[in-house]
Amino acid sequence: LDLLLPPRCPGCEREGELLCARCAAPLERRSSEPAGQPIGLPAAMPPGLLQLEWCAAYSGPVRAALHTLKYRGERRLAEPLATALARRWRRVGRGGEVVTWVPVHATRRRERGFDQAEELARLMAVQLDLPAAPLLRRRQRTPAQHALGQAERASNTAGAFVATAELTRRYDGAWVVVVDDIFTTGATLGGCAQALLDGGAGAVSAATVARDR
Repeated sequence: LDLLLPPRCPGCEREGELLCARCAAPLERRSSEPAGQPIGLPAAMPPGLLQLEWCAAYSGPVRAALHTLKYRGERRLAEPLATALARRWRRVGRGGEVVTWVPVHATRRRERGFDQAEELARLMAVQLDLPAAPLLRRRQRTPAQHALGQAERASNTAGAFVATAELTRRYDGAWVVVVDDIFTTGATLGGCAQALLDGGAGAVSAATVARDR
């Protein structure tokens, strides 16, 4: 298939490369930065999270790569993105006994054929030598967050997530790392953290590929 339909870098459209070195470079921008929020960005942590880390700003080739993964189904892009996530977490992450992800609704998963956050989380977990498990379920389909304001995002995700039986059965009291593709206001990650804590998690951290604001 690669011979007949060679991949194109989503950042620069270069044929034959899934994500060229130049367009992958922004994923390493924070590789030498310490943990925590850089000066100049809002420092408020989504409720329920002990730590939040990300790899790059949601712009340029990183944004193009995430859009191509999420909306065009180029699942091979999950590997370089997850590698960047694992590298960042290995450097600055604190704790973490099991990796999970922000789930899409079952209907949306059927439409896309996969869950991009799950792809990222499972690949990241392999590189960190941690188990990955479906510890969250989205019990209601919500409008896309990018179309909403900050207050609407919070109400949109309130009660949208619930912990699965897997958490109680195998990971009760564990420190969970939640993975998602993009962090914007923190409403989604905050909702996931609360659901995990209510379900028996001992602590919750989060890691995303990109940060929008």
